[in-house]
Amino acid sequence: SLKREMRNLSEECNLEPVTVSMAYVYFEKLVLQGKLNKQNRKLCAGACVLLAAKISSDLRKHEVKHLIDKLEERFRFNRRDLIGFEFTVLVALELALYLPESQVLPHYRRLTQQS
Repeated sequence: SLKREMRNLSEECNLEPVTVSMAYVYFEKLVLQGKLNKQNRKLCAGACVLLAAKISSDLRKHEVKHLIDKLEERFRFNRRDLIGFEFTVLVALELALYLPESQVLPHYRRLTQQS
């Protein structure tokens, strides 16, 4: 259900399917590392979307602010917590934000077939 929320929010903010796919990969990597728990899962999802949007889109400052506003509203957390957690997620992903095509493509195909 968190992935569905990530997708819906990304569509509202006009993010590309490839951006959502990258966010999914980041999120799944955190799950596989055992980094998620009940308290931080929404922050993790939000940080993954934010990082994917920053790395794959050339967002303007107001677009990033709009995305953060939407994340804050949808996942019901504080923007300051999100910004702080963004770095935690970045470290957990070992700063590896550029992903091989083989990891992104399955999600991208699924997303484009659904819409």
